[in-house]
Amino acid sequence: MHIDRIDIVHVAMPLVYPFRTAYGEDWSVEGVLVRLCSGGLYGWGEATPLAAPAYSPEAALTQFVVAREFVAPRLLGQDIPSGDDLQAQLACIKGNYFAKAAFDLAWWDLHAKERGEPLWRLLGGERTTVEAGADFGVLDSIDDLVAVVGTALEQGYPRVKLKFRPGWELDMLSSVREAYPNARLHVDCNSAYTLDDLAMLRELDRFGLAMIEQPLAHDDLIDHAALQKELATPVCLDESITSPAKARKAAQIGACGWVNVKPGRVGGLTQAKAVHDVCRAAGLPCWVGGMLESAVGAHHCLALATLPNMRYPSDLFPSTRFYARDLGAPSMHHSAPGQFKVPDVPGAGCEPEPEMLAQCTKQRATLSA
Repeated sequence: MHIDRIDIVHVAMPLVYPFRTAYGEDWSVEGVLVRLCSGGLYGWGEATPLAAPAYSPEAALTQFVVAREFVAPRLLGQDIPSGDDLQAQLACIKGNYFAKAAFDLAWWDLHAKERGEPLWRLLGGERTTVEAGADFGVLDSIDDLVAVVGTALEQGYPRVKLKFRPGWELDMLSSVREAYPNARLHVDCNSAYTLDDLAMLRELDRFGLAMIEQPLAHDDLIDHAALQKELATPVCLDESITSPAKARKAAQIGACGWVNVKPGRVGGLTQAKAVHDVCRAAGLPCWVGGMLESAVGAHHCLALATLPNMRYPSDLFPSTRFYARDLGAPSMHHSAPGQFKVPDVPGAGCEPEPEMLAQCTKQRATLSA
């Protein structure tokens, strides 16, 4: 495919309530959408590192600048026959995974449309329905959390993820587990702890959790391997896995029992599938995470979740969970409680709705060959 035009849009999508984690609080989700055009066809991609470099070293503002000044010029006017070729074109740009991911995702959408096939099928997906869990950040009170977890379980969600941070940890988890002794739960620490907190982290074994997600530093493998040896509960790596090579090393040293795969964090679907394949070969199960993307990015995550080694309910949500009106159309909605049906149309199956895109745009750039 010859890339003859690229549109880059920096957006801020207002949330219906703040999303609180160990690294801060967000009232909107910031990211970048990219449209790659080839002849009369186009594809959309989205990656959302958020407004500040707190989840990762990237932020939406820096992502936009890198995308405009460095990524797009390397692809504009080029023939890009495969995702691997796109990644090779961008290999000289170190890090900046979210910036590269938006282009990779757009390429896959464009490629699937050119082939006239659904994206999930081109990726090698094996299921047409994907399970999704319920996630809850830090709320105003533990009683509020217990109530919303109960509602999610009554609605049929197959698992619940709880954000976990200093001041919102063992007492919170004890209350939820006491209220729902048989629920499938896990906690997400977002890199809030160190091995100095080992005594507290050992306490988590008594709660029967499915996993403990990213307890230690965002770029660490070694300490996670040491921690995993001390715990019966599986450790899940999220922020630490930024490439297939990092996944391979994590498996080799026993740093975790699960890997969360986010297309934005690893540089796109090409790399996400490679992480999946490395983990599958190592016998390390995966699942799909999310970054509160609009329906545009969520549809790419949905396609990724159809791969065979994705073995835990994904971080996929109905649009109304976070947005009064989604930027993407069609919006995300359950086909059944805790389930999403994969669209059977060419491409990813979603693109920005023009009016909402205009409302959410902070800045944009267009490059033409």
